[in-house]
Amino acid sequence: MPAVNDTLTLPNGQTFRNRIAKAAMTEGLAFRDGLPNAAHETLYRRWANRGCGLLITGNVIVDRGHLERPGNVIVDGPLNAEGKAAWQRFAAAATSGDTQAWVQISHAGRQTQKVVNPHPRAPSAVPLALPGGQFGVPHPLTGIEIEELIARFAHAAVVAREAGFTGVQVHAAHGYLISQFLSPLANLRRDEWGGSLENRARFLTETVKATRAAVGSDFTVAVKLNSADFQKGGFAFDECLTVAGWLADLGVDCLELSGGTYEQPAMMDMEGLTPREEPKQQSTRAREAYFVQMAKALMAARTPPLLVTGGFRSLDAMDDALASGIAMVGVGRPLCADPDCVAELLDGHIEALPRFEDRLAIGPGWLGPGSPFKLVRTINGFAAQSWYYQQIRRVAAGGAVEKINPFKAFLAEDKENKARL
Repeated sequence: MPAVNDTLTLPNGQTFRNRIAKAAMTEGLAFRDGLPNAAHETLYRRWANRGCGLLITGNVIVDRGHLERPGNVIVDGPLNAEGKAAWQRFAAAATSGDTQAWVQISHAGRQTQKVVNPHPRAPSAVPLALPGGQFGVPHPLTGIEIEELIARFAHAAVVAREAGFTGVQVHAAHGYLISQFLSPLANLRRDEWGGSLENRARFLTETVKATRAAVGSDFTVAVKLNSADFQKGGFAFDECLTVAGWLADLGVDCLELSGGTYEQPAMMDMEGLTPREEPKQQSTRAREAYFVQMAKALMAARTPPLLVTGGFRSLDAMDDALASGIAMVGVGRPLCADPDCVAELLDGHIEALPRFEDRLAIGPGWLGPGSPFKLVRTINGFAAQSWYYQQIRRVAAGGAVEKINPFKAFLAEDKENKARL
């Protein structure tokens, strides 16, 4: 049975030196030009030379008017010589140490903050149901705009290939634009881009087709897809099963399984930032394998090779997931504050990756992660995220873990974000 230290070869021939991937995590390191810079190079070279067989970048945005957050890398037009050189340095750093590196290409849609765009484009005029007023009411995309965005995704993939990256991952999860098209709650259209699952998935399938046509068959095209939105009436797991089969038919090389949106953040739950609903007696190993049971159901049907990310910490849980037939396991937040932890795990120096969640439990009772007040929970979640963002900045600057209160991290991130608008 495969183990984390074993090599992996995808059907397209791409080979990884081990079966641990660094999952995509937003970096927020770019400036207003949207280009990768020396901080990206330092960060990704550190990650590339310390363990993981695959690195997936944070969101690279195909429209600067729809950032996932200030500081995103952007590709929304032709690059000049300076831009091409910056991308080549980024790719060289990320692929050093015999590491594969994919660019995650994305569009935030209605999850674009008001400070970036008060009326972003989305499938329909359905605003996010979140407190705090951070997100505006979106405008529905026209058919022409949709076609233009599909071309932008394909162009970003070409930029990634020409720079020296070894693949791209189309982001169709976590409530970003393509995920919004898949959701019956966010997509109320009655044209060829909405209604039936086939129509709601058309943006994704057409993007995959255009991207493949642009980069060729010898360059990896992967997709990140929600197993479910975990919202009543949203994108459901039975629909995920169907879409996974369609992606397999289209020749997608790898499918990463995730789940949730900003409104229902399962992707945060799996990292211990918000309370889970499973019984306390559930085993630690089962809690780590957050999406593994859903992955098994996909493998019983039709799916591309699967990458599963979601709370993995122990070597035993990773090996169990691989033994079930999953191709790779993904690791995220431990690498923010300890970029060497995967190498130490693979070398046998530790049996589990570090858990930083305990230091992020902000206050007891109504102030804590389990607060019954939605606004408090939301602020708590963003503060915890900010702590990880600050650790990424420290590593990108060549430093070590910074001891900082999550709320102070939240304020520091707010300052950083404003400087990048």
